[in-house]
Parts: sequence; C-alpha cells; structure tokens
Amino acid sequence: MSADARMGWIERQGALAVTRQCELASVARASWYGRQERREESAEDQLLCRLIDEEYTRRPFYGSRRMVVYLSRQGHIVNRKRVQRLMRLMGLAGLAPGPTTSARHPEHKVYPYLLRGIKVTRPNQVWSTDITYIRLARGFVYLVAVIDWYSRRVLAWRISNSMDTSFCTDCLEDALGLYDKPEIVNTDQGSQFTSTTFTGVLKRDGIAISMDGRGRALDNIFVERLWRSVKHEDVYLKGYATVAELTRGLAEYFGCYNYGRPHQSLGNRTPNAVYADGDGGGATIPDRFGDARDACLAHTGQRCSAAIEAMDAA
Repeated sequence: MSADARMGWIERQGALAVTRQCELASVARASWYGRQERREESAEDQLLCRLIDEEYTRRPFYGSRRMVVYLSRQGHIVNRKRVQRLMRLMGLAGLAPGPTTSARHPEHKVYPYLLRGIKVTRPNQVWSTDITYIRLARGFVYLVAVIDWYSRRVLAWRISNSMDTSFCTDCLEDALGLYDKPEIVNTDQGSQFTSTTFTGVLKRDGIAISMDGRGRALDNIFVERLWRSVKHEDVYLKGYATVAELTRGLAEYFGCYNYGRPHQSLGNRTPNAVYADGDGGGATIPDRFGDARDACLAHTGQRCSAAIEAMDAA
C-alpha cells in the first residue's frame, strides 16, 4: 500500500496523537506535516485538474486509465501515475472496478448500507453528506454539504483547503443545530466519515449510520446530482479566483437552489417549500440487484454499470 494511502489514515484531531498515528501507519512524521502545507500546483497541473474535474463530474465511473485516454484526446499526453496523483489530490476515485480504489482506514468500522429498497416519505428521514473538489483560479479547495433526501434541500455546507475530519464533522453539527435530527445519515466509506469523531456525533444523537457500498454511485445519488448542478450551474461558469469569492458565490447559489430554483422531480417546487410543508418530495431507493447479486459482487469485485442512467433519472 502506498505512503499516500497511509497518510490518508492520519487525522489531525484523532483520538491518538499524530506522532503515534504516524508510527502505526509507518509514515515519517515530517512527511505528513509537510503534506499539510499547501503547495501551489504548476500551471499545467492546474489545467489537468480542471479537465479531470469536468470529465469526472460528467462521468464519475472514470478511473485513472480512462482519464489518461480522455486527456490524450484533449492533447495532453500524461502517464497514468501522474493522473493517479492528481486524482488523489482532488479526492477522486473512479467507480469502475480496479486495483486503485481508495483504502479505508484500517481501524475504522464500516457500516452497512441501510437504504436499499426503502421509500423516503418525509423530511429528515434520510440525510446524506459528501465531499467534492472545487477548483479556483490558482489552486483548489474542498466542499462538503449535507442534503435532505426527501426535499433535496441543502441543510449545511462548508469549505476547507484539506479533507480533514473536523471540516466534515463541523458541517454535520451545523445541520444538526439548525434542523430536527434525521433518522439515518448516509455517507461514503471515506476515512473522514468512518472516523470515530464523525460517527460519534451520529451515535450521540441516536442516528442510524449508513454507508455506500464500494463503487456504488446509486447509493448516494442525490449528493452526486447536487455536485453536478453546483459545478455546471455556478463554479464552471464563474471561475472563482479566491476562497472569499467562492464563499460568497456558493452562499448565493445555495440560497437560490433552496429557495428559488424549481426542481422537476419536486413538481417544479423549491426544496425549501417541500422541506417546510413535507409534501411533494420523496424518493424510492431501488433494490436492483438483490442479495444474490450483492454476493456475486462481493466475490468478483465487479460493480454496477447503471450509475449514470440513475443520475440522469434522479
């Protein structure tokens, strides 16, 4: 396992001291601290990150192999190792089967997916949260958001220059402080969400923890659709230069998204209206594959190919 993957296990505010975590992960402490210092990427790397981000938003099933082919068609001949480095930097991992899927933290518990086959019939029944990469004119940041599945309302969001646990936990606490607590919170299996700090908040409030199956875009479909909307309707069009500009722009966008933007899946009502009166929203999470199919996936490592069709239908 690579040093980059092992560094991802280390949490600045974890239960163990950073020094001890570095020892357990067989990572030099100086190397880990060095990674925390923001490095200004080269102009070429920034361009490649922009292209990768745009293509990944359109096709989240693309891994590093397909991304190398895509970049070559755009006139950028780069090797796979470089693309893998940039995708790790951006927090991206393709949904297609392959040996380069991101490693879970070995000491973190992974919880089962609880939503397959259920009907979401009321606000605050299911929330989900996820992280995405946001490019700036020079560099990038990460965006985390919490969304209500019934209404598609964005309940809270935060920006950070690193994918640490505290940034995700603070966003969750923001949502819990403003709204009634949900019955279930769904996340992916990233180390930020499997950390005891994040899951401890959910356990404290008696909230059931659900986590996506590996490589299953269907499992967190509404957040994936939100990221596509945010980027195509705002970030790519405005080309924010600074974090301050991005923060102001996203505040305006999410305000419009919640209060002014009609959603076809909500009968052309706004997420806030549906969330407020508890009428006109909802979702049915299909059980497309069943237990037998899941057993096959567990043994073969093969993953579902219908992710993008589901994104378009969500």
